[in-house]
Amino acid sequence: MAAQNLLLHVHVSTDIVRKMTLPSRPESVDELKTKIKAKFQLDFDFSLSYEDPDFDGQLCSLVDIDELPQKAVLKVITGESDGSSVASDETIILPHAMTPQRVDRWPTVFPVPTFSYEVELILGEGNIAFERTGKTLKLSKGQKHNILETLAGKMHAFKAYPTDREFAEVAKALVTKHPCLKEPGSQTGWYGWKNSLKFKMGNYRTKLSQAGFSEVAINSGKRSKNNPDKQPAHSNIKRPKRAEVNFLPNFPRGEDLGSLEQIRLQIVDEVKITAKNLTQITALMQTTFALRRKEVVSDELPVGEILERWPALGIESQICSEFHRITNINLKNNFYAELDRHVPRLQSLFRKKAARTGKVAEALDKLFSAYDLQEQVDVHGRRAVVLRALPPYLCEDDSKFLKMWDPVESPEMDLHDIAVGIVLNSANSIDPTFLVPDTVEVVIEGNVVITVPTLADGYVVLFGLIYALHLDYPKELANTFDFIQKVLMGLEDGKLRPRVLSLKNELLARE
Repeated sequence: MAAQNLLLHVHVSTDIVRKMTLPSRPESVDELKTKIKAKFQLDFDFSLSYEDPDFDGQLCSLVDIDELPQKAVLKVITGESDGSSVASDETIILPHAMTPQRVDRWPTVFPVPTFSYEVELILGEGNIAFERTGKTLKLSKGQKHNILETLAGKMHAFKAYPTDREFAEVAKALVTKHPCLKEPGSQTGWYGWKNSLKFKMGNYRTKLSQAGFSEVAINSGKRSKNNPDKQPAHSNIKRPKRAEVNFLPNFPRGEDLGSLEQIRLQIVDEVKITAKNLTQITALMQTTFALRRKEVVSDELPVGEILERWPALGIESQICSEFHRITNINLKNNFYAELDRHVPRLQSLFRKKAARTGKVAEALDKLFSAYDLQEQVDVHGRRAVVLRALPPYLCEDDSKFLKMWDPVESPEMDLHDIAVGIVLNSANSIDPTFLVPDTVEVVIEGNVVITVPTLADGYVVLFGLIYALHLDYPKELANTFDFIQKVLMGLEDGKLRPRVLSLKNELLARE
């Protein structure tokens, strides 16, 4: 049927923009890419971004075919293309220099790159010999250097500071693809490769630092024999700690502090306009992303000053866009999809806990008793009760983080003691839990940053602001935000806290 057709407006390049109609939705993104390659006779690898109608047409990376609207605008992203520029009906083509430093997250299976022609030839012969005789290959110093240098470059394409586990993944992937490189004296066959990769990655970062790469240069210039008065070498290291992909990018080519400051002032003027041009604001925010990260991460400007200098961070769509620039993840789509997927199981776990005895059980029982009295419960109520139940279940007190306010009883509310928190506003409400308030206010350092309609929206926006402003999680809710980051959002970087790990195991266990 015609209604089933998938209508695509494909931007292959600035010169090639074509309409494409498919009789049905492909099974996967890879299948869609294959069809686009055939249609436009493309012989290079690329990724796809689509205009997200939920965010005023901002480009989002297409990783799940189900996210693609039935009628969509697609953009082909090559290694030199801008994967985060914004398109509209009058497509804005941003300079290639504004491409984020990285467009991909650390992969589930590390892709071993192609080495020099000489090394690939030797490895090919070595793999054949290993399969026949089990004999491993002995490399020259130059050949091993080529392998390690190439792997370091590939790792850096995903992150500058891989973890020990990730070094192990790369070493394992190397000897899996090239078994002739296995180490006879190693229990794993790749332990020595892992250690060599760590040293090589350190050397690679040194070269990048000397070349002026911001993300690693920020940690250079520490105390040394020639500079004994500087900071210790391993103190105040600034690196991604929450699986950020674009942590501290360089300024776009051709731009400097002065030119980006002029664009920032343009953003301030655009935000003041009543009928805001969100497409234009997004394009300007993309251009100035590196300046913003410098002020947040390097200069460590106070939060109030950052929000004053960048008023667009008080707009919901811009918070989501900033989160996407930093993590390459669609904030709202991922948060709500995973939360809704886990709500039934989470409710079951929380209710079982509520049936027991103790302070945690008492708090959960009170919450779900109020929830069960609701005459009508929609998706917002189901999300809210789970988010309200998370802190007590994880043995945390949210009283300093989550505030209730009835503006009828108290016209003004004192917010000065809220460092990072959420205020639920509900006038004349008989529901003491405020599961479905009238409005929700996100507060940072005693000031309301943005007002949203639901509690889940409040958590989403606050989580995005924490990344955008490089804030610490509220100490009293470290487990709750760890769960949101690593379980709901899949931004796992390091070990989970014990209570979060326990909840994750229970959540994923089969009943």
